[in-house]
Amino acid sequence: MRSYHLLNVFTAEDGSHGNPLGVFLDGAVAPPAERQRIAADLGYSETVFVEELETGELRIFTPATELPLAGHPLVGTAWLIARERGACDMLRPPAGEVPTWHGGELRWIRARAEWAPEMELRQYDSPEEVEALDDAPDDLGFVDCWAWIDEHVGAIRSRVFAREAGVPEDEATGAAALRIAAFHGRPLEIRQGKGSLLHARPGPDGTIDVGGRVRYRGEQAYGD
Repeated sequence: MRSYHLLNVFTAEDGSHGNPLGVFLDGAVAPPAERQRIAADLGYSETVFVEELETGELRIFTPATELPLAGHPLVGTAWLIARERGACDMLRPPAGEVPTWHGGELRWIRARAEWAPEMELRQYDSPEEVEALDDAPDDLGFVDCWAWIDEHVGAIRSRVFAREAGVPEDEATGAAALRIAAFHGRPLEIRQGKGSLLHARPGPDGTIDVGGRVRYRGEQAYGD
């Protein structure tokens, strides 16, 4: 019997909502050939397999594919490693080195927007138009549908549809936060899904910082 840790990442201020994430801290319990099947079986938008705790090497899988980088898995895994080991300063997904740190109530990562999956950023005139969507527009495979809540303060309403990754609608998408913060070049507060909250801002040397709250939901048994 294997086990994994279940987290909610990018929760609201009161700890509600957030995107579920499964993390196998000992990736060796799941051989590489089995990981895609396990991720599909669990059904979370992403599942992480940590290959080396000391170095932060890890692999990220959606139900349909492996990703070189994804935001909510990295924020959640960094938070979990720091909880289990006392600190976590760097993660190493296939895309490259991702610094991570804790600031206030938020766990942060720093990455390059171009490492995130390609997606369309489609702007709407109002949050109500975003709310009214019942599916991805124009059958797009990966799209962030967004509108300003308050442009002056950088508040955005967002919904992300990622069919090509096997996720009809994602509750909270750090990769989309990377892309849209790079597009606007300014700090943003992103309200996504049913009630999740993401923070994004420009970092040094063209990078983007993405942060959010994490709630621990416990260790879960997994059996084939």
